[in-house]
Amino acid sequence: MEPRIDLMNNPVTGKFITGLQMANRAAADVLPATTRELVNLRASQINGCGFCTDMHTKDAAANGETSLRLNLVAAWREATVFTEAERAALELTEQGTRIADAAGGVSDDAWQDAAKHYDEDQLAALICQIAVINAFNRGNVINRQPAGDYQPGQFG
Repeated sequence: MEPRIDLMNNPVTGKFITGLQMANRAAADVLPATTRELVNLRASQINGCGFCTDMHTKDAAANGETSLRLNLVAAWREATVFTEAERAALELTEQGTRIADAAGGVSDDAWQDAAKHYDEDQLAALICQIAVINAFNRGNVINRQPAGDYQPGQFG
């Protein structure tokens, strides 16, 4: 598979990606890296973004995440390896990613469960993280960005 355009070197998409990377840093200072990678990975799986699934799996593993947990992200509801806080973040991620599938958007139950584990700044960071990864996913899927060659930490 070949990408439709070179996203990194196109002046328009280059500016857009730079903006998304800056937005991504907002959550980096507030949420644990493990939570951010789980959110990124789950949204990428749902959206069918191979490039981001590849990236976030490798980055998480390079930062010490276990293969067991990475392999179970897609089936997190049945898995016993995630904390209650991580499970709440994964539920919020799924509902925030599947907005078009559920009239009314994110449920009050999902929000209230997340609010049990995260303070207001962390909830704001979760919103930002979910929005940013969905934007990255959509760009990569539209462009048919190939997966498999990402090296951990490649983008800093």
